[in-house]
Amino acid sequence: MNVRDSSLAIVLATTLLVAVGCSQSTSPDAATPTATTADPRPGVTMLDETTQPGPVGAQPRLAADPAQLADDLVADERTLHDPSAPEAALVEAARRQQAAYRAIGHHPEWDGVTRARIPSSMLGVYDLNVDARRQLGELAHAMDTVPAWRIEAPAPAEELLGYYREAESASGVGWNYLAAINLIETRFGRINGVSSAGAQGPMQFMPSTFAAYGVGGDIHSPHDSIMAAGRMLAANGFTADRDHAIYRYNNANAYVQAVNDYAAVLAADPTAFTGYYRWEVYYPTTAGDVLLPIGYVATEPIPAGEYLATHPQ
Repeated sequence: MNVRDSSLAIVLATTLLVAVGCSQSTSPDAATPTATTADPRPGVTMLDETTQPGPVGAQPRLAADPAQLADDLVADERTLHDPSAPEAALVEAARRQQAAYRAIGHHPEWDGVTRARIPSSMLGVYDLNVDARRQLGELAHAMDTVPAWRIEAPAPAEELLGYYREAESASGVGWNYLAAINLIETRFGRINGVSSAGAQGPMQFMPSTFAAYGVGGDIHSPHDSIMAAGRMLAANGFTADRDHAIYRYNNANAYVQAVNDYAAVLAADPTAFTGYYRWEVYYPTTAGDVLLPIGYVATEPIPAGEYLATHPQ
């Protein structure tokens, strides 16, 4: 039995499409853009480089021109690899990086323009990120509500990296695969919510599965759930057939490929974790994609239009 057959909603919500970013405020201040370009997807606005920022904490504003979008992505990738960059710059670069990959992933017709703007040294990572985005987009389902979740700050990056390494040492499962699953499942634990099937915790375990691999730990503990994920993948033959083991974690070939893509990025460039760690939570709705900020709390699903009326994206 896989970890959580029916908890795919959380995976979809955290990985789903589009060039939007997360609001950090429940009462953002409105701002009027100076120029916009219509995007074919509801709830998404692409803006040119003259555009003023949107509401406080709202989605990153991206260049409307695919060539400029790619150039901006390259600049943000360089910031994320700059050891002297301040935290504020890293956060903003990661938000734009995430939004750009989502936009490019959704627009394969841009590939001839965007890919040509990427330096050869970055092409491998670029291709893997775009493919991961498209693989996960295949699993996407828009909902008419935003979920009954709590969005929280993740555990510190160094703490999580230590847990992945500990689990790798104990189970033989590569740290990068555990990190990729943690990224896809809950954005490194930002999502505190129970799936419709009852899956829980940062690695989204069904309680019965966690009982088999958690050795008495806490399903909500980043450490305990990461260790359990290592055990579960190892028990399903990760070292002999990695894809089979990942498929047992989530029965979708697109999911397996996305995990492999993100894990390959981290293997080739461990500093890529700097960006991934700062990626935000997106939720697809029939009224447009909604970014759920840290501090978002809902005890019941909220109609998407109602939420967007007070939380402009």
